[in-house]
Amino acid sequence: MYAVISLQGHQYIVSEGTELVVDNLSLAEGEKLDIDQVLALFDEAGTTVKVGAPTVEGAKVEATVGTTQKGKKVQVVKFKRKNRYFRNRGFRPIETILTINKVIA
Repeated sequence: MYAVISLQGHQYIVSEGTELVVDNLSLAEGEKLDIDQVLALFDEAGTTVKVGAPTVEGAKVEATVGTTQKGKKVQVVKFKRKNRYFRNRGFRPIETILTINKVIA
């Protein structure tokens, strides 16, 4: 079973056993997380679809919080021509890995 969830303003397609890289959640490693924002549910064959308005009632996704890591570097460049202005900054965002345990319809 597949589900479309909304987490921190982003939408993800998840199924049981998948690992998901999301923005930092500030949760301890190994902690359980229940996600109630399920926007749609699909079965394996794709024949039945439940679409919420805005969420599917009674549906939730159970996940386990994994490690926290740094992501790929993001470059932020400011440039103004003819003024000799150029600024190059970068940072590496902190990400959390989630493991999806169950999709409950």
